[in-house]
Amino acid sequence: MVLKTGKEYIESLRKRRLVVYLLGEKVENPVDHPIIRPSINSLSATYDVANDPRYRDLATATSHITGERINRFTHIHQSTDDLVKKVKLLRLLGGKTGTCFQRCVGMDALNTLSIVTFEMDQKLGTDYYQRFLEYLKYVQGNDLVCCGAMTDPKGDRSLRPSQQEDPDLYLRIVERREDGIVVRGAKMHQTGAVNSHEVIVMPTRTMREDDKDYAVSFAIPSDTQGLIYIYGRQSCDTRKLEDVEFDTGNIRYGGQEAMIIFDDVFVPWERVFMCGEYQFAWPLVDNFSAYHRQSYGGCKSGVGDVLIGAAATIAEYNGVADSSSIRDKIVEMNHLNETIYSCGIACSSEGTKTPSGTYLVNVLLANICKHNVTRFPYEIVRLAEDIAGGILVTAPSERDFKNPEIGKYVEKYLKGVSKVPTEYRLRILRLIENISMGLGSVGYRTESMHGAGSPQSQRIMIERGVDMEHKKKLAKIIAGIEKEELAEIKK
Repeated sequence: MVLKTGKEYIESLRKRRLVVYLLGEKVENPVDHPIIRPSINSLSATYDVANDPRYRDLATATSHITGERINRFTHIHQSTDDLVKKVKLLRLLGGKTGTCFQRCVGMDALNTLSIVTFEMDQKLGTDYYQRFLEYLKYVQGNDLVCCGAMTDPKGDRSLRPSQQEDPDLYLRIVERREDGIVVRGAKMHQTGAVNSHEVIVMPTRTMREDDKDYAVSFAIPSDTQGLIYIYGRQSCDTRKLEDVEFDTGNIRYGGQEAMIIFDDVFVPWERVFMCGEYQFAWPLVDNFSAYHRQSYGGCKSGVGDVLIGAAATIAEYNGVADSSSIRDKIVEMNHLNETIYSCGIACSSEGTKTPSGTYLVNVLLANICKHNVTRFPYEIVRLAEDIAGGILVTAPSERDFKNPEIGKYVEKYLKGVSKVPTEYRLRILRLIENISMGLGSVGYRTESMHGAGSPQSQRIMIERGVDMEHKKKLAKIIAGIEKEELAEIKK
C-alpha cells in the first residue's frame, strides 16, 4: 500500500535528522515544536483526504509508470482531467486548512522535470529522463513530500549569476566528481521545507554559457549532510508559544517557509537531472512557473472560501448580516474568489500534451490566473477587514478574556448579538486576523503577491503569450483594411 495516512506521515518525519534553526536557536525536535507543528498538521491533511473515500477520485490517481493507486501530489498529469482535478483538490484543501498545505511546489517540480528531462534526452542524448523515472517510482512508492527549491538569494539583481561578486548567491556546482557533484548556495522562501522528505532543486532563471555551473537540478533527502534550515518569521508567530488557543486564529493549521543553506552538499549522479545544460534552464523555469501559477487558482480560492465565510459569520455576530451594503461586499468577495478559481480551471481545461506525454497547462491563461491572484486576495482581505470592524486589531487577548478579575468585562462589553457567545465572536475575529495579516497571511495575502513570481513576471509572460498580430489582423479585416476568408481566421 503506497498511501500513507496523516499519522504515518507525521511519524515518518521523526526518522529524519534535520539541522533546523528557529528564532536563533537550534531545534532538536521540529515535529513537536509548537511553532512548527501547525504547518505539519496542514500537510498531514493532504494524506488524510487521500484516504477518505469521499475524495478518492480527487485526491488519488493511478501511476502511469507502476499502475498503483498513489497520492495525486506525486502524480504526473496524463490528461486535462488530471489538471482540472489538481485545481479542485487544492481548493478543497485550502478550505479545510485555511492556510498553505505546502505540497503544491513539489508536485509542480515533478511534472516540470518529467517534461524537461525528456526533452533534454531527445536533443542531447543524455539519460536524465530515465534517472527521473526511477526517482519518481521511489517518491510514489513511499508517498513522499517533495520540497521544490527554485528561488535563489540573487544578490545584485542587475548581474547574472556568474557576474556576482559572491558566486554563491545563486546555487552552483563547485565540484564534479566520478560519483556525483558537490553544490553550494542557498534557496529562499521554501514552502514546507522542514516538513519534507525530499528537496528538489531547480535553477531560478534563464542562463548563458558563462552561467553553466548554475544550471543544475537534482533531488536529495531533506536530511542530507550539509543542509541547514533557517525557519522563516511570521507575524504573530510567538502566539503559538503562549498558553492560548483562539488567539492564534487558526487553532490547528499553519503555513511554513524556510531558508535552506547548501553547505557543500554532495549529490550522487543518479539524482542529478541537469548539470550544466544552461540552454534548458529557461524551459524548466517556464514550465514550472506555468504549473505553479495554475496552482494558485485552487489553493487561494480555497483559503478565500474560509475568509469569506468568516466575514459573513462576523457580520451575523455583529447583527449586520441583513444590511444591503454588507451583502453587496460579500457578493464582491465571492465574485473575485470565483474569478480566481475560474482561471485555474480554464488554464487546466486548455492544457496540452507534451512530447513526454505529460500534460501542461495553457501557459498564457496560467499567467492570467496568477496575475489576478496578485490583486484579488488583497481586495477580499480589505472587504473582510471592512466588515469585521476596528475590533479586528484592538480586541483584548485570550488571556484577558479568561482572567478571573477582568474577563467578565471583556465578556460583557465585547458581546455582539445576544444569542452568540462573546468567545465565538473573538474566535472569528482572530481567524480573520490570521488570514489577512497574521499567521495565515503567509499562505494567503502576502504569498499571493510574490509566490510563483512577482506581478511583473506574469505581465512579461502575458505579453509573450498573446498573439497581437492576430488581434490586429482581426481588426483590419473588420475595418476593411485587409481581406481574408473567415475560415482562415484562427479561433
